[in-house]
Amino acid sequence: MINHVSLGVSDIAKAKAFYDAALKPLGYRCLSESPDSLGYGEKSAALWLLKADRVSAKDARPGLHLCFDAGTRKSVDGFHRAALGAGGRDNGAPGLRADYGANYYAAFVVDPDGYRIEAYCGAAK
Repeated sequence: MINHVSLGVSDIAKAKAFYDAALKPLGYRCLSESPDSLGYGEKSAALWLLKADRVSAKDARPGLHLCFDAGTRKSVDGFHRAALGAGGRDNGAPGLRADYGANYYAAFVVDPDGYRIEAYCGAAK
């Protein structure tokens, strides 16, 4: 249903360092880069980060949340570890979320601009 999503970020270089690290364990990488934008994905860019004067995540309770598919639980763990190492804040350590489903394995972080992001794997192990 969704082809791509764009988010405004306050600092392209800082966002690049964070998203390069956080998305690498999930198999996603920067596919497009300019001074004012970055495009991430596997084969085509599905997440666009654009330089913005006003970042919506900094508004009070924006309700925005992005979830990235992860092929394995190990890649969810890697996402969380890499995101924290690149300046993200913990918003839920890797683990099963029984309230969401029997095999819902996920980790949650907040990026440097305040966006809430998640990596999710639905595999049984």
